[in-house]
Amino acid sequence: MRRNSHAVFATFTASTLLFGGFATATATATAQAAPAKAESLYAPSALVLTVARGEDPLTATVERAVTLTCAPTAEGTHPDPAAACKELAEVRGKFSELTAGPSNRTCTRQWDPVLVTAHGVWQGKQVQFSTTYGNACEMAGSMNDNAVFAF
Repeated sequence: MRRNSHAVFATFTASTLLFGGFATATATATAQAAPAKAESLYAPSALVLTVARGEDPLTATVERAVTLTCAPTAEGTHPDPAAACKELAEVRGKFSELTAGPSNRTCTRQWDPVLVTAHGVWQGKQVQFSTTYGNACEMAGSMNDNAVFAF
């Protein structure tokens, strides 16, 4: 009987160590397999702004394009991201409100269409904006020389 009790004890100990180690390894593997969740205090605001020649966004020739990120800090390839982000914040990201309406600027009536577009995300919401002006002078006058499309 003495051998039997030692054999039972050894089997019990080995089983405990094996299954205990397996449970620990499984718990560790499960904890490591869980994806990291990114927490942010800021809703994303990242845009691509373009100025193009033509009337149709699908066929216009892009002359200039910049990136603009406004949260958590103003940055991007835009020449003045802080001013552009400030102006967009003032109109709550509504690009149509950037226009000043009819301009006091004297422009020729030459038809040389300029298309401005904005695509991306503003404070977590998708943005797609485009508008066409008769020429660059009309665009500058209507935009009241704001910083958003001044690149």
